[in-house]
This record gives sequence, C-alpha cells and structure tokens, in this order.
Amino acid sequence: MEFMMSDTTCHMSISLDGFVAGPDQSRESPLGNRGRELHGWHIGDPRANDADRIANGWLMRPRGAYVMGRNMFGPIRGDWDEDWSGWWGSEPPYHAPVFVLTHHRHDPIPMAGGTTFYFVTDGFDAAYSAACQAAGDKGVDIAGGASTVRQALAAGVIDELTLDIAPVLLGSGERIFDGVDFDFEPVEVLHSPLATHIRYRRIS
Repeated sequence: MEFMMSDTTCHMSISLDGFVAGPDQSRESPLGNRGRELHGWHIGDPRANDADRIANGWLMRPRGAYVMGRNMFGPIRGDWDEDWSGWWGSEPPYHAPVFVLTHHRHDPIPMAGGTTFYFVTDGFDAAYSAACQAAGDKGVDIAGGASTVRQALAAGVIDELTLDIAPVLLGSGERIFDGVDFDFEPVEVLHSPLATHIRYRRIS
C-alpha cells in the first residue's frame, strides 16, 4: 500500500533481553510480570536524572495522530462486551486521533482534551494510512504494543525509533524485534541509572 507519508516516531521502553512487556499481562498487571520495572525512568523513581527528563520530553512531544494495538488500549478480548475507554481516565495524554487495531467493530470514543479513539478492522496499513491523513504535517506515533510495533517495522514506516533500555532481564514476555529487520542508526544517546536512552533514525 502507498502511504501519504508523515514523519513517524516510535518510543518504547525495553529490557536488556528484548522485551517491552513481561509475561501474564492482565487487567491488574497491564505491563505483565515485572513490566513496570522498564518504566521507572519516567514514573517517579527518585534516581531519575536530567537524561530521563530529556527522554520523557521525547516521549511526550505532541504528535498529530497515533496508532496502537487493541491490547494496549485495554484488556478486553473478543467482542466489546463492556464499556471501556482506555487506561488513561477521562483525558488521555494523546490530545489527537488514536487509531486502534482490532478485529471487532466499535464506534469512535471521543474523550476530553482532543483525543478520539477510532477502531480499525482492516489491518495495520489501513490504520496507518488513516493516521497519516489525520496527522498532516504533525507526524504519526506508533504507540505500541509489541505486535503493532513489529508490523510498523515490517512495513518500514518508522523514521525515528527511541529505545529506553532498562537494566532488567525479564526472561519472557512481548518482543518487538522478532522477524523484522533493523535498518536504523543511532543519532543520540543519554543514560541514567535507570535506562540508556538511544534515539535512532532510519537509514535512508
């Protein structure tokens, strides 16, 4: 599929052994067993330093639209049999259209602050194309989770990939690099006791 290209980013916290979430994800533990250990650099660990604050600025910079998988949007599987509008409360942090990959149709969910969740049943290419059209020149972010990032990497649409590599070994869980090529080069590296932040750009 030909896309109306928009500068596309992806920013993921990852363990040393390549997992972006631990095993046994659930409503009570959305990041899986020990998955929160990957995110201490931006969720209040007192050891966070200026490098972590800069990387958090990269993570939170406004984008024109987002693409995420249904597993990231919420814990419901199969048909939408309950009212659910995401993990983030009444005003999610996106403030832009978010296109959610799913196999089950759902009406859009408008939220406070400018976020509207749209549900796309035609696959990654359709969701990404819709996000590019919605974003215009403000850029698209691939928000996760692992399967959605793998699809974006396989499609070759990510221009900038930032990895926050936490000094943690999870042993199992959700990977993003299985079965994909890594066509990126590092352009900036920051570090703290909690993570090594590496910002990559796609090799043209």
